[in-house]
Amino acid sequence: MPPTYGHGALPQPGQQQNGAPLTPTAMGRWSVASCQLPPVDKIKALHVYDFDNTLFKTPLPNQKLWNGHTIGLLSNPDAFANGGWWHDARILEATGEGIAREEPRAWDGWWNEKIVELVELSLKQKDALTVLLTGRAESGFGELVKRIVASRGLDFDMVSLKPSVGPNKERFDNTMHFKQVFLRNLMETYRDAEEIRIYEDRPKHAQGFRAFLQEYNKRLQAAAAAPGASAWRAPIFAEVVQVAELSTNLNPVVEIAEIQKLINHHNEVVTNKVAGPRRERLVIKKTVFFTGYMIDPSDTKQLLTLADIPEGLPDQELKYHANNIMICPRPCPASILDKVGGMGSKMKWEVTGTASFDNSVWAACLRPVPSSARFHTDNPSPLVVLALRKGTRPQDAGKIKNWQPVPPDKAFIFETTVGEKVLLRIEAEDPSENAYESLFPSKNHKRKHAGDDSPGRGNDRSGGHANQRRDFYQQNNNNNNNNNGGGRGGRGGFGNFRGGGGFRGGGKGNRGGPRGGHGRGGGRGGRGGGHYRSLDDVGTREFSGTSNVVYDDNPGGGQWTPSFQGNGGGNNNRPNAAGGGGGPGGGPENLQNYY
Repeated sequence: MPPTYGHGALPQPGQQQNGAPLTPTAMGRWSVASCQLPPVDKIKALHVYDFDNTLFKTPLPNQKLWNGHTIGLLSNPDAFANGGWWHDARILEATGEGIAREEPRAWDGWWNEKIVELVELSLKQKDALTVLLTGRAESGFGELVKRIVASRGLDFDMVSLKPSVGPNKERFDNTMHFKQVFLRNLMETYRDAEEIRIYEDRPKHAQGFRAFLQEYNKRLQAAAAAPGASAWRAPIFAEVVQVAELSTNLNPVVEIAEIQKLINHHNEVVTNKVAGPRRERLVIKKTVFFTGYMIDPSDTKQLLTLADIPEGLPDQELKYHANNIMICPRPCPASILDKVGGMGSKMKWEVTGTASFDNSVWAACLRPVPSSARFHTDNPSPLVVLALRKGTRPQDAGKIKNWQPVPPDKAFIFETTVGEKVLLRIEAEDPSENAYESLFPSKNHKRKHAGDDSPGRGNDRSGGHANQRRDFYQQNNNNNNNNNGGGRGGRGGFGNFRGGGGFRGGGKGNRGGPRGGHGRGGGRGGRGGGHYRSLDDVGTREFSGTSNVVYDDNPGGGQWTPSFQGNGGGNNNRPNAAGGGGGPGGGPENLQNYY
């Protein structure tokens, strides 16, 4: 079935949609750049470059900060009064250390250098017209995008963003429709051009461009073959180059602060009842999956050397842990939190023995240092699960009875930090909700039976804490340490931020909600993590670098923190190809100060 194209996208007999002749002057109205376009007979090649994640490493919502539903919400322009992540220029301005610092240094580190080299070659080619084409809104981003490319000395012939109404009163259904109409005008204005090359990172858009250009040439050939007729221009050699996306994130503290500003503006509009669709006030909440003594990655590596895993066991059969000693599943009751010294408190442990249960769960037993130190763990005796065989449960480590002493050359002491495994989420404000209830996603997911998640019933036979423990282990069953690679990603959840269709909004190419939807883990308040199966899969290969841009106007894991410290790994404020983002300079910050 041939692709469908919006009005004005396919060949016209040498004129614009309104009947006016196609000229460089008329074409210049599509650009926010001030330079005069070259004469038609001087151009033999058209080079068109996408902006977001093709030329520029545009920051994406951090999947280590937000749950899957919120990732999709941020991409939905209808969810916020000011349009969300891709429609609020402050998000792009916050890239790196902010526009005030980044502009003088030309956003160093935030470019796809291979594409920059190609742009520079295009600019040197005298018979080539070099175009920057983006679906970002001209009204909100025109000046900012010009400043970004100018800082790098990229003097494009045209810098074209999507206008609310085209130069000839065109209305665009979506970004792909806008780009098709633009390209048609470009190719028929520069009718002597023999080739067009388009550089695009999104597979769905690349596919859409190829189909469009193939259909365009087919119609030109049909017009030329008609008796007594001639096409306005000859068919054009077309190449669409799909660029590998290099994803990045903002500094986590900056990202949360900017999202809070976005929400504040939204809530102000809602409170003042400004004309428009009816909306609810929004608020940032956190979902706590468990509280534990968090282990530093370097110590995790050393702990994993203690696991006596049989040779020949395939890596895909194993899940590596060794990253926490669980205090309690879900939010920690105040009494227990006081006992362990509060969030961020330090605790030292000595490894005393190792063992396995049924050759499927490997663990190390521990003792506090000093031995008189107060502590609390979910197991009767403190232990850390090192690795799991696929299909087994971490709680089976509690069945181990015979521990083998650690050889003196392998015995060591390591330090932990009390923290939580958390993700942030954006939900409608609910004045009737108490602090504990706010820790669980939406009213529809809150517990329906007393005791399921009640913090005051840790050992109650009704199963409150026991159910929490079971749900924690279900969540953590796919845990894999980011430094050791094991395990597959969770189902559903963060998925892919670029969606289907031909534009940025919903299933990949239509940049909208996450491809995996809400995953399979959903359920009531304390149960499962509705957007993924493994907390530590967030930020691993399957979840890193796959979120993409959504800026259509009408589109058709987890981070642990001692009280939300934002000092994540990676370069401070610089792009991170793994999608982790850098931490704030000068040490830890309490992210709760920003929302």
